[in-house]
Amino acid sequence: MREHPGVTREELKQSAAVTMAVLLAVGLVAAWSVLIPGVDAWENIVVAVIGSLRLTGPVAAAFAAWVALRKRRAVRGRSLSTWRALKAPLSIVLVVVGSFAATVLVLAVKTVMTDQAGRLNLAGLGMGMAGLALYAVIGWVAGWLVPHAATPPLAGLACYALFTWLAEGRTWADKLAPGTGEPYDLFQGLNGAAFLDQTLWLLGITAALLLGWTAVVTRQVLVLAFAALAVLAAGTGVARLLTEPKAANAQPIAYACQEWPITVCVHPGMRSGLTELGAAFTKIASRLSGTPAAFTRVEQRPLDDSLRQTSGVVPIHMADLSAGFADQAAYDYVESLAAKCEGTPGGYRDIVMAWLRGEPLPGGPLPEHQYAAAWFSGLNEHQRREWLRMFYSDFQGCKLSARHFGGGPAQVADPARPAPSSAEVYPIYPTSSVETYGPEMSPSSWQ
Repeated sequence: MREHPGVTREELKQSAAVTMAVLLAVGLVAAWSVLIPGVDAWENIVVAVIGSLRLTGPVAAAFAAWVALRKRRAVRGRSLSTWRALKAPLSIVLVVVGSFAATVLVLAVKTVMTDQAGRLNLAGLGMGMAGLALYAVIGWVAGWLVPHAATPPLAGLACYALFTWLAEGRTWADKLAPGTGEPYDLFQGLNGAAFLDQTLWLLGITAALLLGWTAVVTRQVLVLAFAALAVLAAGTGVARLLTEPKAANAQPIAYACQEWPITVCVHPGMRSGLTELGAAFTKIASRLSGTPAAFTRVEQRPLDDSLRQTSGVVPIHMADLSAGFADQAAYDYVESLAAKCEGTPGGYRDIVMAWLRGEPLPGGPLPEHQYAAAWFSGLNEHQRREWLRMFYSDFQGCKLSARHFGGGPAQVADPARPAPSSAEVYPIYPTSSVETYGPEMSPSSWQ
């Protein structure tokens, strides 16, 4: 074993093994946090491992900086050939790229044993490897140029701050950071052409930095010429990224559907949520039966699509299958049925909304709202459906009033106000003992 004042080969091998294990562990944790909950799709795996670069990249940069500063101390001004100069940083790149490949392999073990939607995007994986290589080369150059003990952690923090700023930017610069863009939509798919352009940019700038550093330490003009070519390649990648038109939606999705009791269709990667989603919307469908909002089909749509119900089809958005996803989708749909009434208390609307969602009826802010809730609770489900069928336009147009709920306790709310006449009260009555107003109507007519 050869020894140098600053570093030993055996020490570097042990450090590389430890770093690869750390990168694998950090990569798995970071990728798991990026995975879209409940989605069984290969694109989900690719997005997750690319997202893990936010943490594994700075770790790789810090490790490369640590090796570089110790290598410089070991060299101590001795001349280096081009190969000897490149050997160490290329070995580091190989280590970090190997950790990325191991992360992909571990995540893929589960997916290959289940039925996954979509396909593995190799261009995306290549872009992730190129991004991790850039982190490592930045750390190497920083450690060589500033050989101090504080350089490795500072290099990692600087890389994290720089690439986070680029990724979260709202300008063209966000395309320079290795990433897929957020939020990610399964329906949109992954743009393989954009990944290839990003890979060209990342490999070009990585090669330019590495060859530029090599030209400085070896004083080789030919190496500097190759660095210039790498700059041109990086510029080409950037130009292609900036001029590439926005990708159109992928080919129409072959939905995964559940046909009974209503038809519910989602992206194939979210088919595990069909049962829960069907249960949430079946109750709403039964309550809206006979109204203009009646539906027999629920269909998931891309996140950037506008949601407009047509011909008995309810379009919904679902970003993931995290806890409560079905209830949230149902809540959003019910809320879209009638806009909130501006300038008037929302007690009457809230009563109907709570019933459609299967929640306890709210008391409301005013006595007439409390009376209306008690009156409405006295109706059975068939009566409530018939009531909504008759007054759906009033419900949707913010025209509900005490007249729709048995007249309301007008004499209690305002003693000076006369009781409503029979013409002012709609002939809809509960079968309970709650007092009603208006002409008599046999409850048997509701059965």
